[in-house]
Amino acid sequence: MIPLAPEVLFNIWKFPVTNTILDTLLTDVILLSLVYVVSRNIKILPGMLQNIIEFLFEQIYNITNSVAAQRTGMIFPFFMTFFLFILISNWSGLLPALGAIGFYHGKTFYPLLRSASTDLNATIAFALISLSATHYLSIKTLGFKEYITRFISYKPLNLYVGLLELISEFTKIISFSFRLFGNIYVGEVMISQLSNVSAFLLPIPLMLYESAVGLIQALVFGMLTMAFMAILTTPHSEGGEL
Repeated sequence: MIPLAPEVLFNIWKFPVTNTILDTLLTDVILLSLVYVVSRNIKILPGMLQNIIEFLFEQIYNITNSVAAQRTGMIFPFFMTFFLFILISNWSGLLPALGAIGFYHGKTFYPLLRSASTDLNATIAFALISLSATHYLSIKTLGFKEYITRFISYKPLNLYVGLLELISEFTKIISFSFRLFGNIYVGEVMISQLSNVSAFLLPIPLMLYESAVGLIQALVFGMLTMAFMAILTTPHSEGGEL
């Protein structure tokens, strides 16, 4: 059974280093290596890897452009970054070789790597970054005066609606973090339990299913971030006054 809290592998001074932190660093290394390899081998006639990357970027860009329009260039990097990072993190927990590497502490096995998405601390951090970036872009695009009028108004009805919107901004932290955490954590628990029964045949269909879940959850997180950024960077004159 996978515990809710990530396992602490060692401490650096008083800072605990968990297996989800190591997985986050591994995800960073994979992304940076991919950027390096692709940027160093860009060709007019692309190979398979360049074709896949270009296709993926084009699809995500088109999705962003269909929603954000002229603000696509500003929002697309956030969408793409969240999507790639969460996708690789989700899929890293499905690799049997990575989960089998670790050590025993007494009778308890501590895997060296565990998907960061199964750590509620990490998913809350993703949500906070998403929310902070969204409001930063809103202030940068609209100016502080127009930004704050979304939530505070001298008109009683508009003030009430604005306060409800302000509350909903904080509830996004809960919905973003728990949706991602719940889907990925439950999947890994199910795979772990089936692996105890049969290490070869039974987990395979579930792993394929969880691969699709990992892809969908990464896409949902990125798309929701993109949609909220598009909404909060839209002037009142375009989106209607509160």
